[in-house]
Amino acid sequence: MAAWCTRPDSMRALPHRFWGVLLLVLLLVLWQVTALCCVASTNWPPVTEILKAVATGLVNGELAQVFGSTLWRMAAGFAIGSAAGVLLGIAMATLPLADAALRPLVELLRPIPMPAIVPPLILLLGIDHAMKVFTVSFACFFPVLVNTVAGVRAVDPTALDVARTFQVGRLRTLTSVVLPASLPFILAGMRTSLALALIVSVVAEMIAGSQGIGYYIMTMQYAMRPSDMYAAIFLLAALGYSLNLALLAIEHRVLHWWRRGED
Repeated sequence: MAAWCTRPDSMRALPHRFWGVLLLVLLLVLWQVTALCCVASTNWPPVTEILKAVATGLVNGELAQVFGSTLWRMAAGFAIGSAAGVLLGIAMATLPLADAALRPLVELLRPIPMPAIVPPLILLLGIDHAMKVFTVSFACFFPVLVNTVAGVRAVDPTALDVARTFQVGRLRTLTSVVLPASLPFILAGMRTSLALALIVSVVAEMIAGSQGIGYYIMTMQYAMRPSDMYAAIFLLAALGYSLNLALLAIEHRVLHWWRRGED
């Protein structure tokens, strides 16, 4: 019994990400084995062929071009949606009239699925960059807005009372007290929005695109080139993971005081 109890301690001593990496490797090995031995279909290529397609697409610049096209639209939409969410979130959290006027509209628009707004936007904005950037902005706006409202309303009243006692102006109170205190909430909303930005960018390109990674995936499907299609999907997964890690690093750097407080 004692020997059995000591086993979890030694397993927990392994690096935190070891088990996730191990599971991923096992799934890829399973994919490779089934493609070679069990599934006789060209639509289920071995992992080695997919990795070869990844290398080829990166070397000849094809994948770099389509990913770059998607990334700049995603970044523009993410920046616009996040900025709008923070500004309107502060207004709704601090101004009762703004909250009363905007909340019904927000609750009406927030549940609409992203694919449902693409057809009307095509009629209004066409199929060029403006439609895709607006779609990404629309998707990113609501998580940041909701978290900003929650963060501003969660600011410690004592901090506001101290600022009022020292006769600190409203603008300085906002920038020096309210925003820093609500930053953990805002960054949490931005992490959610970052994943949505990538998803919505690809979906918009699949529905109405002539370039970008979503259009590339659909083109490879129609061209019956599954290795290239899966190569793009593999890189898309790696890109999403890398973007999340980057934002986490920024969050840890900016919110070092918050992390210490949690410990």
